[in-house]
Amino acid sequence: MFDFVKNILGNKEQKVSKSSPGSDGHIALCVLLLEAAYVDGECSASELEHLQKTLTSTFAIKALDIEDLLAKSRDKREESIDIFHFTRHLNQNFSKEEKVKLMESVWSIILIDDHLESHEDHFAHKLANLLRLSHKELIDAKLAARKQLAK
Repeated sequence: MFDFVKNILGNKEQKVSKSSPGSDGHIALCVLLLEAAYVDGECSASELEHLQKTLTSTFAIKALDIEDLLAKSRDKREESIDIFHFTRHLNQNFSKEEKVKLMESVWSIILIDDHLESHEDHFAHKLANLLRLSHKELIDAKLAARKQLAK
């Protein structure tokens, strides 16, 4: 299943952004994952480690490119006043399946500490709405993330 997602993301990003690690697609994706990690005010070591693994395993970004991508994404996140710019880019360039996979990744980062706070849940709902995902897709992504973390 991950190969399917990697192929979809790889093809889409090649068309949209030439698949370079600093591309708008990768940065938008990484900013939203960082936002999920920082939504409770801090990014724990386990959240950061999981975010990095997600970028390499789920989104096929080379491990060597992760630090540079994270640095660029942190800068963009700090410069931005909201996440609309990033979700708009993903809505224009990513398929529904890619956005659902992103939502699963967001949930897995939020749930990595086995504790769901109300503001984390609110962020996930807001992000799903901005990505034009249905409530069912949001909940399915949450359940898939919980199942994956339970392994």
